[in-house]
Amino acid sequence: MKRIFLFILTNLAVLFVINITLRLLGVDRWLNETGGINFGALLATSAVIGFAGSLISLAMSKWSAKRMVGAQVIENPTDPTERWLVETVRKQAQAAGIGMPEVAIYDAPDVNAFATGWNRNDALVAVSTGLLHNMSREEAEAVLAHEISHVANGDMVTLALIQGVVNTFVIFFAKLFGYFVDRVLLKNDGRNGPGIGAFVAEIAAQLVLGVLASIIVMWFSRQREFRADAGGANLAGRGNMIAALERLKINHEQSALPEKMAAFGISGGKGMMRLFMTHPPLDERIEALRSGR
Repeated sequence: MKRIFLFILTNLAVLFVINITLRLLGVDRWLNETGGINFGALLATSAVIGFAGSLISLAMSKWSAKRMVGAQVIENPTDPTERWLVETVRKQAQAAGIGMPEVAIYDAPDVNAFATGWNRNDALVAVSTGLLHNMSREEAEAVLAHEISHVANGDMVTLALIQGVVNTFVIFFAKLFGYFVDRVLLKNDGRNGPGIGAFVAEIAAQLVLGVLASIIVMWFSRQREFRADAGGANLAGRGNMIAALERLKINHEQSALPEKMAAFGISGGKGMMRLFMTHPPLDERIEALRSGR
């Protein structure tokens, strides 16, 4: 969950900065060619902004993740736990055919781990102190194998490409909405470029459309989890992977997330909230492993 949340948060921040910069540079005036909107230029600009936001977020993913969660990279292991952690990741990375990721620990009570990075040979694998304190070595090894599988599968790169496509259409339709508000509702003749009303309407539309578009990203995230579980089972053993998921289920039930946060919980929610889940329900993931799917 942290991997997706941090990526989307960074993506939104980059998009906002790019939009402000382009407006200050007068790009919006150029798009309003001869009193009407230039759809070809708008689509091209939307794609540039959309993919720039996504790819910059991907390039920054390791840097931003370390700072957002306070992860400390293990440069020289100082205790048996750190040595075990680094060696486990090293063995799994070799088995998966990827470069050795950076290994980090961050201080958090929740049982969690994530992997991120711009390519499979330059990744970061981070685990929480809560995971190290509440899981057996076999269970923790399975979680690490799950994260290594995300890296080996290139999930972050594929996510960035999907996010880029989603961003493109969000920006395109948001700018159309801003144009409609500016010209039709506010009666701006466009001689001095789009007014502040267009900018406000565009930002509001981006926020609403961004939430709706995130359903696509979350769906992709859920599908990747099943594949990463299967990869984790291959690297650490199916029994250990199932045991790790069952341990996560126990910890989730004990933590009893508030209803408003249930959609983001690792075991997921119900009804409409399911559309915004980054992970499938743990019961479904366990059943998929047991049935060999």
